[in-house]
Amino acid sequence: QVQLVESGGGSVQSGGSLRLSCVASESTYRSYCMAWFRQAPGKEREGVAAIYTGGGRTYYADSVKGRFTVSVDNAKNMLYLQMNSLQPEDTAMYYCAAGGTGDTATILTAPDYNYWGQGTQVTVSS
Repeated sequence: QVQLVESGGGSVQSGGSLRLSCVASESTYRSYCMAWFRQAPGKEREGVAAIYTGGGRTYYADSVKGRFTVSVDNAKNMLYLQMNSLQPEDTAMYYCAAGGTGDTATILTAPDYNYWGQGTQVTVSS
């Protein structure tokens, strides 16, 4: 059972930046595929960014392309999400996920992942 703990959330003004971190209890390299998801009140959980932890290939939701960057440090078992140019619509609880199948057709869908963190809140004010 992989345990994931997110940190780095907070409140920022529109245009600001935040860096989310996720520490995994087991090897991120062996996780094969990890991702960040977010869920706003009353909305479904949506995939934001995913990364193959071995090769580093990344995938992004259209809504965050060019603003968010996902990365992994396998030596530290850490997953990161650098978020720039934040907008009020980015406000949500952000979750780290691991154990993805790596299927490119479902890489940003929640059922593709086996392990989840508890989430960290990001609030962007206008």
